[in-house]
Amino acid sequence: MHYKFKTKPFEHQLKALEMSWDKKVFAYFMEMGTGKSKVLIDNISMLYDKGKINGALIIAPKGVYKNWHAGEIPTHMPDHIEKEVVLWESSAGKKKELEYKKLFESTDDLHILVMNVEALSTKNGKVFAEKFLNCHKALMAIDESTSIKNPGAIRTKSIVGIGKHVAYKRILTGSPVTKSPLDLFMQCMFLDPWLLDQQSYYAFRTRYAICRKINVSGRQVEIVVGYRNLAELSDKLKGFSYRCLKDDCLDLPKKTYMKRIIELTAEQKKLYKDMKEKALAVLNGKMVTSAAVITQLMRLHQITCGHFKSDDGDVQKIKSKRLDELMDILNEVEGKAIIWAHYRHDIEIILEEVKKKYGDHSVVTYYGDTTTEDRQKAIEAIQDPEGPTRFLIGTPQTGGYGITLTGASTMIYYSNGYDLEKRQQSEARIDRIGQEKPMTYIDIIAEETIDEKIVKALRTKVNIATEIMGEELKDWI
Repeated sequence: MHYKFKTKPFEHQLKALEMSWDKKVFAYFMEMGTGKSKVLIDNISMLYDKGKINGALIIAPKGVYKNWHAGEIPTHMPDHIEKEVVLWESSAGKKKELEYKKLFESTDDLHILVMNVEALSTKNGKVFAEKFLNCHKALMAIDESTSIKNPGAIRTKSIVGIGKHVAYKRILTGSPVTKSPLDLFMQCMFLDPWLLDQQSYYAFRTRYAICRKINVSGRQVEIVVGYRNLAELSDKLKGFSYRCLKDDCLDLPKKTYMKRIIELTAEQKKLYKDMKEKALAVLNGKMVTSAAVITQLMRLHQITCGHFKSDDGDVQKIKSKRLDELMDILNEVEGKAIIWAHYRHDIEIILEEVKKKYGDHSVVTYYGDTTTEDRQKAIEAIQDPEGPTRFLIGTPQTGGYGITLTGASTMIYYSNGYDLEKRQQSEARIDRIGQEKPMTYIDIIAEETIDEKIVKALRTKVNIATEIMGEELKDWI
């Protein structure tokens, strides 16, 4: 079809669109960094241009849903499309209520509602989504569709239920199978209950899993011990999906930078506000040194990371969403990844969680506590393509210089420091001779905090510690 792209597609994106654009249901199983968001936006635009839809509901995890509204749609949707794009918020003021009203106006515009997947676990979120879909000829898309893999979850039932009345449906994920092939059932049920020829989760499990009964506390419990008929399942998926790995996309740019946004918890917000007020009180009316301001910045930054170091040196843990977001990212990553963190406390909690989920042999460390011998072993492990090690966790201060980590092509910044040189050097660990894959860099950022300013400065090559001095630094707090 004739369609004017706003941003030039790569060959693999064109292929995805050719296979899917006018299909009622489709799955974009495209690895992180291959541009599946652009593909969906172009698909929505194509269907709108052809008069097939006038609305789109995009559901995404909390860490990425705001980026659809602020980044992806403005970047990729053609300018000729008149559109109303609204971001869902659970508590809406007068301004937001006016935005909501426009969503339901009978106009020729394309109406787009972006919601976080967690909202569909609530009555208000479900009712609002249903109201929107009932008012439009709509496409409904689930970004990171493994969020609906659990058959018993409220949000899964809610999303699958409201999806029954939608003409066009799409799912997007780089890792459709996170733990077992059974993860596929509810994702496909959302698209169409008949796609896999199995009408119930039990029937699907019977067909594709090997189960055994065991005795647990005097009760007979059935557990999955293996899988079968997977070639058949794979063939069925090919009929309505497109699978793309970075390795397959020779046309990809060498580097892609991504953000994953998190919100502070209620506890973090209170502590952050209190600490901000104290910091400004300390700095006002005095001759301010850069060192003094950096200290205050660090205290604020620690709170966004989920901990706080008191004056006596004790580290206090604070409930945070940062670790959950990291684990969601790791679910999406194919192959190996480097995880950098600025604080020792971050390293410790990441290591514990990764071992718990992926096993002791899945991860190695490279930071202050790692011995010289173990550091070399860590490099060898992450560089071994056949070995069990998938993740290296370290600090840019220790691991950001002189070592080669090209066995990985994804780098995640759990938390950042202020030193531009350390950031650039750490990025270069995977961007070296021997790297054959496109690279993806991901920053986890706490919204509306010093965290945002740090990442922005580093990405625009500003060295906070040396280029922003004295009074200027107070503006960062």
